[in-house]
Amino acid sequence: MDIVDLREFYSTRLGLATRRCLTGQLKPRLAGLSGRRVMGLGYAMPYLMDCLDPAEAPLAFMMARQGVFRWPEDGPVRSALIDECDLPLLESVVDVALVVHGLELTDAPQDMLRELWRVLAPQGRLFLVVPNRRGVWARFDTSPFGQGQPFSRPQLSALLKESQFSVVSWAHALYFPPSTRSTVLSAAAAIEGIGARLMPALSGVIIVEAVKQVYAVAAGKRVRRLSPRVRPALAPAPATRL
Repeated sequence: MDIVDLREFYSTRLGLATRRCLTGQLKPRLAGLSGRRVMGLGYAMPYLMDCLDPAEAPLAFMMARQGVFRWPEDGPVRSALIDECDLPLLESVVDVALVVHGLELTDAPQDMLRELWRVLAPQGRLFLVVPNRRGVWARFDTSPFGQGQPFSRPQLSALLKESQFSVVSWAHALYFPPSTRSTVLSAAAAIEGIGARLMPALSGVIIVEAVKQVYAVAAGKRVRRLSPRVRPALAPAPATRL
């Protein structure tokens, strides 16, 4: 899905129900970020608007394959079209990164996570929202979560560990099916509650929070440089015959 498809999806009843459900999971986790530098990657703008105070002025990076649009509509532009494996930021300048419709759509998830590790500050927090391989949403291409590569919890754990992230918490959401029927959408909140209690592993998406780890690297042994006890004497230059 490109940027036009994503905007159209979130303007539908199914998209609005999806947004309400995920916001309910993300907002408590993103609370208390006053003074932090927040970055969204992929298509995270709806959740940045729902979960953060506009005064926080988060950055919104959109992947090259999706396209980009001006965001926000008023005021200074905080969106940009980027390569997800080469972010236009210095090292350790972001405190929180929120990735939605990103990891499952890249061709190089490991490189993307390593680039996120680079721009995050030490102990910076990473939030990933990805389609669940075991869920129903990954089997229908009528929503953005039916696109790209779905993941399981073991797969995400391995990717994050290889990228030097430590998992802090797991959450699940989108238990109601990706249907446009009014009866399903009206009962979405009730289905979420029942699904979380009875079948937590079959959610539509997985939300994982991880922390950037900076491990101490032991300094290598210094090479002992031996100096000669007696300095070598310079030999006199040979006499030049006239």
